[in-house]
Amino acid sequence: MSSDSQPGPDAPAVDAPEPDPQTTVPLKIEDWLTVLVMGALALITFANVLARYFTNESFAWTEEISVFLMIALTLVAASAAVARDRHIRIEYFSDSGSMARRKGLSRFGAVMVAILFTLIGTLSIRMVWDDYRFEETTPGIGLPAWWYSMWLPILSLGIALRAVGLFIRRGREA
Repeated sequence: MSSDSQPGPDAPAVDAPEPDPQTTVPLKIEDWLTVLVMGALALITFANVLARYFTNESFAWTEEISVFLMIALTLVAASAAVARDRHIRIEYFSDSGSMARRKGLSRFGAVMVAILFTLIGTLSIRMVWDDYRFEETTPGIGLPAWWYSMWLPILSLGIALRAVGLFIRRGREA
């Protein structure tokens, strides 16, 4: 084998990942939040497994915190996916046709995502207010429920803003 690391002519081509788009708010925020949340989930789950193994008892709070972290992780990852234009779509339709058609479908998708998550964020504000006003507590450890629910409108509106940014970026492209 030769000393250089170039693939041979029969080697399959490997697609390099696309660089992140230029955004006003850096995508590193979502990337680091994803790392931190996944690390916290792994530590919590590992601690619970160790506790069960050595004591035959489970930490009551781990499930409650884990569910919250998985929801937060989903919303943070959705924000990054929207900003990178990697959200779910039917590629047969979105990647076929002229460039103008693809750009139009991308912008249409961005508008729909922005509307959906603005609606979710706006409606969930009422849920947070009700959790706060009625002093709802969580069933597992008795924390105020609004501590968890306040992140739904914040992250939903963040996703909506990322979709607006995608819409604007797609409009500026030639």
